[in-house]
Amino acid sequence: MKIIVIGCGNVGSTIVKHLSMEGHDVTVVDSNEQIVKDATSALDVMGIVGNGSTLGVLKEADVVNADLVIAAMNSDERNLLACLIARKAGKCKTIARVRTPEYRKEIGYIKEELGLSMIFNPEFQASVEIARLIKFPSAIEIDSFAKGRVDLMKFEVKDECPLVNMSLKDMHKNLKSEVLICVVERGEQTIIPNGDFVINKGDKVYFVAPAKKTAQFFRTIGMLEERARNVMIVGGGQITEYLASSLISSGCAVKIFEKDPKRASELAEILPEAIVINADGGDKDIISEEGIDKTQAFVALTNRDEENVMMSIYAKKVNSKAKLITKVHRSTYDDIISDLNLGSIINPKLITGQNVAQFVRALQNSVGSNIETLYKLNEGRAEALEFIVREKSGLVDVPLMDLKLKPNVLIACIVHNGVVETPKGTSQIAVGDTVIVVTTTTGFSDIKDILR
Repeated sequence: MKIIVIGCGNVGSTIVKHLSMEGHDVTVVDSNEQIVKDATSALDVMGIVGNGSTLGVLKEADVVNADLVIAAMNSDERNLLACLIARKAGKCKTIARVRTPEYRKEIGYIKEELGLSMIFNPEFQASVEIARLIKFPSAIEIDSFAKGRVDLMKFEVKDECPLVNMSLKDMHKNLKSEVLICVVERGEQTIIPNGDFVINKGDKVYFVAPAKKTAQFFRTIGMLEERARNVMIVGGGQITEYLASSLISSGCAVKIFEKDPKRASELAEILPEAIVINADGGDKDIISEEGIDKTQAFVALTNRDEENVMMSIYAKKVNSKAKLITKVHRSTYDDIISDLNLGSIINPKLITGQNVAQFVRALQNSVGSNIETLYKLNEGRAEALEFIVREKSGLVDVPLMDLKLKPNVLIACIVHNGVVETPKGTSQIAVGDTVIVVTTTTGFSDIKDILR
């Protein structure tokens, strides 16, 4: 697809990277010449320097022939204007970044009246992800397929877990579980396991399961923890505002630390049920006095990665049972942070990049591709893909045991007429099914690509 991305800051550059890696014809527009140079030299994209919310610059970017325009500038109003002009000038689909909390209640009206295909809000999307992790404290990552019918979760195998030293074929026999373990991280290895694979202590495991069965599996292996009923949040930005509102509505007690007096006062007014403390949450004496050792979840959401990491390290030291969630913007820290074992890491720009890329894949469905959803696992070393089977092929009506799959490919789930099935050797794929595939081989665009 021919795509124009306006605004190449943290979020825009991540979107550009996702789309460029998937082979789209991407043009970057930004008023900062150096940002455009960096993008065009690092990625296979075109670049235009200028104000992307003006007709002249959009025409220079060839908006007339564009399939999609994505406006990701820092100004909501400029993003909406750019999309409006792009639709009138090029008749393309448009996506706008809209972050202002006040617009949240009017998002449906804005989308409909301006003819937008999608609106994204990195801070809101991050808050949704955090709320889900607080609901399932044992999970490190949570994703979903098939319109929420299927969960993909990651957890770490601890000493007391009954899965330790158990083969996967014995797991199904002993636990009678509908869960399928599809990827295992073991040190530097990323493994697509077979039935003979034996789970070790310390493995980080991804599993696919019907959403209704996820809690049951965690209960069976002794890892079902109640959702946190009291949460401590450090940093009072927009993610905190969205997250606290969601947690309070679900009956959770929320305590927020914000060192800027003006912002602390705003939050206290917006969130009267929360306890808002005007103090530096990075001060261990203050958070200790306020009960960090008793909190059930600790969320570090300041604008400084280093501060968030250090606070989470301290929280882990004084309260090993708390659910830890740490916001990190720079991916250069990934290797270091993974060694620190700080629970769940949240990167708003990566969440947004993935969500936008999913939407673009959905647009492609009408022109041949049948990928509905794609998640990158273990820093991109594996992928989980959701395919919609739209036509009869060599995969259809054949027992899975008879399919000649490429190496390191696993069919993890089949959804047939709304019923979620954990595949067996005798299972068959039918036209209309949703099929979830996990692989360490990248570049699949059609379900037929999984065959040798």
